[in-house]
Amino acid sequence: MPATIEPTASFKGNLALLPSVEGLARIDLVDDAGVVVASIENQPGKQGSLAVYQYLQQQFASLDAPAAEHGLAVFAEHTADARNRPGAHPNVDRLIAIVEGAAPLTITVVAAGN
Repeated sequence: MPATIEPTASFKGNLALLPSVEGLARIDLVDDAGVVVASIENQPGKQGSLAVYQYLQQQFASLDAPAAEHGLAVFAEHTADARNRPGAHPNVDRLIAIVEGAAPLTITVVAAGN
């Protein structure tokens, strides 16, 4: 398991510190009932979020408030933008909701070819 990073103020800089998403098809976010409530596909425009959520899965037992708080720090400037423009960054919005009391989720990594 890679070490926890110390997030910088730059999302691009933080991304460079995260493990590669090569070989991933997607990440599923699963609630306590076992229902997939969201998926992040490995496609252009979503790979940054995919990298952050994969990293959170590697570092934390579940996507709970402490994990979400760390994720918001990794998203850096996108977190402030998401707070100012709800809906513009749904994968950041999800972390904000968990920090504010929404139920924790389980992150399931799905390898390509599965």
